[in-house]
Amino acid sequence: MRAWVVDRPAPIDDGPLRLVQRDDPMPGPGQVRVRVRTCGVCRTDLHLAEGDLAPRRPQVTPGHEVVGEVDALGAGADRFRVGDRIGIAWLRHTCGTCRFCRSGRENLCVGPLFTGWDEDGGYAEYAVVDERYAYSLPDDFSDVEAAPLLCSGIIGYRALRRSNLPRFGRLGIYGFGASAHLAAQIAIREGATVHVLTRSDEARKLALDLGVASARDAADRPPEPLDAAILFAPVGTLVPTALEALDRGGTLAIAGIHLTDIPTLSYEKHLFEERALTSVTANTRADGEELLLAATRLRLEVRATPYPMEHADRALSDVAHDRLTGAAVISMT
Repeated sequence: MRAWVVDRPAPIDDGPLRLVQRDDPMPGPGQVRVRVRTCGVCRTDLHLAEGDLAPRRPQVTPGHEVVGEVDALGAGADRFRVGDRIGIAWLRHTCGTCRFCRSGRENLCVGPLFTGWDEDGGYAEYAVVDERYAYSLPDDFSDVEAAPLLCSGIIGYRALRRSNLPRFGRLGIYGFGASAHLAAQIAIREGATVHVLTRSDEARKLALDLGVASARDAADRPPEPLDAAILFAPVGTLVPTALEALDRGGTLAIAGIHLTDIPTLSYEKHLFEERALTSVTANTRADGEELLLAATRLRLEVRATPYPMEHADRALSDVAHDRLTGAAVISMT
């Protein structure tokens, strides 16, 4: 099969990805093999390719927003049938026995594995996954539309919940890419007023098209104090900016797996009056199931640009340089 690998971590313009030929993977016990149809391109893939995330194995295949068709079953696998359309997401394995797993917080498992980091992901023609960590996908979304839901959607959903946005509250979103454009729609459909703050003119246009109340530059103040905010841009200097925009009692949730350094914070200016700063770490499988149900119920509109498999490196470069709005998706057909 054809597969992209991280040949050597380097700036994206230096070509860290390489297209290679590999043997088709075989599913082990409890696993299924998926013939990949599409794979979303996530900023986490960029962090892996550029070395912000230290490689955990050489020549790993990125990609953890995988949509495909089951084409082989490992021993004991019986959750899906050959021909079923399923999704593979970031969370690949948890220990099931640590105190976090036993208390419903498997996203904080002390021994997790992740797709496209610990094990090969979906920038390839085939992928395997433990069937317990795969998702049935709603028919309402095409293969291209479904792929971004599997990380951008899930993480955006968890970040929204972690922001403690009150009912009919005022939400600020900093950065407006694949994840943010889905989280914004959920918040709006649930009754929130959403203000977007991003440096991209095109992203601001998309945000307004999707129904946000305002869209301004990332350095600007929103037009009203915020009850909650989510930082999707991996820019630490925006943390004090977002905290200053919060009303008393507000929460800022940082959604990314990587963030540049945060400047020194002032307690009185940024945190006093019960303002809170929190992060988002991976997701639980329950988060994924809830997001997929919400995507159908709320009729989310997924904006995605497909790229042929041969141009996966260009897709990742376009994400890095903010050359597209919404999500980028690699298509195998």
